[in-house]
Amino acid sequence: MTRYLFSLLVVLHVSLWAQSLSSLTLEQAIQRVKKTNLEINIARYNEEIKALEHHVATGSNYGSLDLKQLAIRSNDAGNIFGFKLQSREASFADFGFADFLKYQPSLGDSVVSVQPQDLNYPKARNNFQTQLEYTIPLYTGGKLEQYGRITKALEHLSTLEREQLTSQKVYEVKKSFFSISLLDAFISNLTITKSNIEKLELMTKEMMKEGYAKKVDLLEVEARRFDINRLLNQATANRALAYHFLSFLLDERVISISGVYEDALHVNQNMENILEQNLDIQKAHKGLEISQMNIALQESAFLPTVGAFVNYGSSDNQPFNDFAKHDAYTVGLQLKWNLFNGGVDKNNVEKARVENLKAVGQLSLAQKGIALHVEEIKTQIQSYEFEIESLKKEVELSRAIYENYFARYGEKLVSINDVIIKQSEEIAKVLRLKEIQNSRNEKIFELEKIAHKEAI
Repeated sequence: MTRYLFSLLVVLHVSLWAQSLSSLTLEQAIQRVKKTNLEINIARYNEEIKALEHHVATGSNYGSLDLKQLAIRSNDAGNIFGFKLQSREASFADFGFADFLKYQPSLGDSVVSVQPQDLNYPKARNNFQTQLEYTIPLYTGGKLEQYGRITKALEHLSTLEREQLTSQKVYEVKKSFFSISLLDAFISNLTITKSNIEKLELMTKEMMKEGYAKKVDLLEVEARRFDINRLLNQATANRALAYHFLSFLLDERVISISGVYEDALHVNQNMENILEQNLDIQKAHKGLEISQMNIALQESAFLPTVGAFVNYGSSDNQPFNDFAKHDAYTVGLQLKWNLFNGGVDKNNVEKARVENLKAVGQLSLAQKGIALHVEEIKTQIQSYEFEIESLKKEVELSRAIYENYFARYGEKLVSINDVIIKQSEEIAKVLRLKEIQNSRNEKIFELEKIAHKEAI
């Protein structure tokens, strides 16, 4: 059976992946990752668990109602007499008055030494007892209230963790889309370069026929063509890997994306808003609240606890026989107050206070550390933008120089080596431009993640 279920799951998983996604936009991918990502779904389960734990904690305020049904048979003298008392059926005969009547009053004190047969050796008896018991805490020194508040705060904390994980996965989806788009552009540039080098190779072969080029010139061109093919294959493999990672994030096979994603939009955000919206800082705030609640929880150990209970039931030698006739109730209160336990409660309170001070420090550290990190990211983005503007001009210049050298080579004014050098310089500039663009995009997405924003 287990093997059959496993096979069925595998078939379902394969069939889902068979439904490949094509022409996927970034907006669609972000919506899908929120619904289908396995890690986010696991975080939702954890969120649900914390919510149930809160309900468990608050449920203790309402007490508990228990039903107990006993079925007993015994010939123990104490039990038999107790059973009859519980069912309100005890009589003088149960005290051995049958043996008492055998003696005459003239015998005086000799009757006192008689051991009554019916009392010491009663016949075996059944006892069926039905009881309802309700217990409820009336006062716990604030313990139950603090448990409820703490579990509610932990539920909120699990929600923040799920939102933080969602932001991380959205960040990874964006990074994948822009990486794929940049790789597409780089592959497109390499394809053009490959076409140019093939033209150069044909030109060199023609010039060799006319004696204007040598075999070594052709070898240089062919080596360059192989090098470009290597770069092209490498870029294609990296793009395939990016698609595999995107498919993993969405838990669906993605074969193509729609749109061009090269330069992410950078929106300057106010530091105060970033720190207010940052999930790490929100979690630190919630941790501080929980530590304050924990102090109150530990202090409740110095206060008494008061509880009440009500017990109602009936007992008979037959189940549910004359229930109302044989019923009985018991009500009561209990107060419990610990007076001494070796300083355990005092030390627990001190521990909670130290943890509270630690939480205060962690919140301050989170605020200052994130503010510093944000400034670093903004500086890096600005630096990358300056470099991108410069590289775009350099790429434009290197491409124009290469085209000039290519034309001059056809006029036999420069060597093939000069042409290849200029072409290498152009490719290097294009590659560097794509790398810097990718780095800038990553920093922008990281800043959005820190600010808990999803702007594209």
